[in-house]
Amino acid sequence: MINLSYCNKLLDTGYSLVTVGKNKVPNTRWKDYQTSKISKEQFERNYSIKNGSYTNKDNEVIEIQETSKIGICTGFWDVEVIDIDLKILPNLKAQNDFWIEYTNLLKESILDFEDKVVIYQTLTGGYHILYRCKKIGKNEKIASLKEYKEAIIETRGVGGYVVIYDKQISKLAYQDIKEISELDRDTIINCSKFFNYIEVSEKPKEQKKYENSNIIELDKVSPLDDFNNKTDIFDIINSDFEIVKNLSKSIIIKRFGASSASSGHVFKDSNCMYLFSTGTLYPSEKLLSASACYTYKYHNGDFSSSAKDLYSKGFGSRIIKKPIELDEVKTIDPINFPLEIYPQGIQNYIIDCNVTLDSNIEFMGASFLWMLSVIIGNSCKVEVKRGWYGSVNLWIACVGRAGIGKTPSINNIIFPLKKINNEEIKKYIKQFDKYEAYSALDKKEKERAEEIHKPRKTQFIVNDVTIEALIELHDENPNAIGVFKDELAGWFKDMNKYRAGSDLEFWLSSWSNQSVSVNRKTAKNSFVESPIIPVLGGIQPSILSNFFTEENKDNGFIDRMLLVFPKMEIEKYNSKEISTDVYTWYSDFIIDMYSSVQKNMIRYKEDGTIDPYLCRFDNEALIEWERIFNKITDIQNSDNESEYFKSMLPKQKDYIPRFALILNILNCLETGESFVDISKKSLLDAEKLSDYFTNEARKIKQDSIVKNEVKKVIKQNENKSNKDKAIEIFKANPSFKKTEIAEMLGVSKQLVAHYLKDVKNV
Repeated sequence: MINLSYCNKLLDTGYSLVTVGKNKVPNTRWKDYQTSKISKEQFERNYSIKNGSYTNKDNEVIEIQETSKIGICTGFWDVEVIDIDLKILPNLKAQNDFWIEYTNLLKESILDFEDKVVIYQTLTGGYHILYRCKKIGKNEKIASLKEYKEAIIETRGVGGYVVIYDKQISKLAYQDIKEISELDRDTIINCSKFFNYIEVSEKPKEQKKYENSNIIELDKVSPLDDFNNKTDIFDIINSDFEIVKNLSKSIIIKRFGASSASSGHVFKDSNCMYLFSTGTLYPSEKLLSASACYTYKYHNGDFSSSAKDLYSKGFGSRIIKKPIELDEVKTIDPINFPLEIYPQGIQNYIIDCNVTLDSNIEFMGASFLWMLSVIIGNSCKVEVKRGWYGSVNLWIACVGRAGIGKTPSINNIIFPLKKINNEEIKKYIKQFDKYEAYSALDKKEKERAEEIHKPRKTQFIVNDVTIEALIELHDENPNAIGVFKDELAGWFKDMNKYRAGSDLEFWLSSWSNQSVSVNRKTAKNSFVESPIIPVLGGIQPSILSNFFTEENKDNGFIDRMLLVFPKMEIEKYNSKEISTDVYTWYSDFIIDMYSSVQKNMIRYKEDGTIDPYLCRFDNEALIEWERIFNKITDIQNSDNESEYFKSMLPKQKDYIPRFALILNILNCLETGESFVDISKKSLLDAEKLSDYFTNEARKIKQDSIVKNEVKKVIKQNENKSNKDKAIEIFKANPSFKKTEIAEMLGVSKQLVAHYLKDVKNV
């Protein structure tokens, strides 16, 4: 026990002391000594107390224990103590780590901290930090750790006491206690609060799981929640706060211009801010998410207004309005793209684009299919039968002569997805700039700054990219990478860009969803286990015909292309305007669809790859699949079908299950219903698509035959004039159209007619 002489020295210093029994309970009426200093005479009497009892005014017998310890009355003489109770931690290492992190924070936050406070270690391995201050509080729990009920840091102030211990840690002893400023005292309290675990009340909803089927329960997400999931809180508050210290679990921040050492902190696990300071536009002592900070900063705390604002910026599940009814409905020729396979709202939008913007329905319909494949990606696959799996990989070429409007038609469909992709690119660039700035810091600066990890590329649409870069990007974004090129001619030519067969082999493997890799001396080794790389673009028929070679027929490359070759003429100016409601509805629909897939349908394995949902045909669809498969097989075996055209049919057996999977998912996303196995309707709609693309391929191949014959005649007469060439072409085959001859010769149709005028008169 502390000797009496030392106790008298503490009394002379200014403390009021209390005697304590073996169970750390005062053995006198100690409350009086909290407001009135005990005299030395009374203290000596209390110091000498032996075991006994007394009767209080209520005639209760009170047991008295022998004095075994001495305590300091906190609150008296402006004394306050920070009590750090480390015994709640499981082992000595955890206790030491916490104490080092805690005291380092105090040392960095308070100038000459070690010269201002008294620190003693308790018998249980904890610590007491003592100081005097004009501003002190009552006994209060300051910090509790996650999964621990007991507080790890408490204050002992007005109405409290602490036991005196022997093991001095600080330069100052009990009798050397100093008065600190209110600012330093607030800093000690705030630093202590940094270690308090605050439970985040809003937990993400768990995806429903079903035991007997691959059901995906689609969920809706609010704009505020979506903003929280996608936004770093520092993107909102970086103009208001600077980073003071980067701790393992939180980041200490300080308001710009504040005199205090800190204002609050940001929890790394929840991306939420907690402020102690009241001098900001954000409320204090309240857990604030990124959306809450956005709301207080830009909408003065009006969450309804904030949600509407964020929704307009593309956050949250889209509120799918009823499809717009068009005043003018265009009748679709049944030989054209089977637009009826899509939901009514999509049909309305495509028709409106056709009526007002002269966009081609067939180009738009096929482009929408490509966009769906990019959105769905690796999240789902179709199990046609055990051992036969189909992905959503599609290669689509929109064929038409230059200036016919291929790219505008495509862009009118895929613009919402390109917008999302552009946002991902900008977000990556911004985050990579932060990462480079952080990497350039020295070790000491990094300790104070927010830790920035190298960002992952989330871009998912590319245009001109090498195979190495494509695989590297796909490795970081495993769901899908869509390739969209205004002109596909370059993509065709790139097949043998590096060495014979190399690029071609890569693309053939990726179409079949077989693992791909690149091992070249000029690039790092790259590998993608499940490539989903849908391709879309435009190409002129005269250029495409060059690729209908025996080699491309044998390797199956050209038959993997889904070709769209509508009969088109260049339209005159159209003064009609597309409906704003239709345009907005369509954009919202696509954004919502993308969001739903990302949130509800993509699940990851431990190694970071995607674990796809496997879907099969339901019983009715199975019956139809057998019929469709056998129908195609009969054509393959038919003696009446040209062998030249038969080569495309095997690939349709692969494409139809892919179409059915895509359309089935589209229907579920449009209706909001749970996604289950592929229905009969989806398979029959897939058959319509296959019939359409097969018919288009026939048209293209026939057109290619004609153009190759024309090229042959031109080559045979290459030294002759255009007029002579035109005449020779006409003699070789009078059925050649003047438009085709004009295109091949690079002259006008009228001039060809003039060339052939005399021939006709013969």
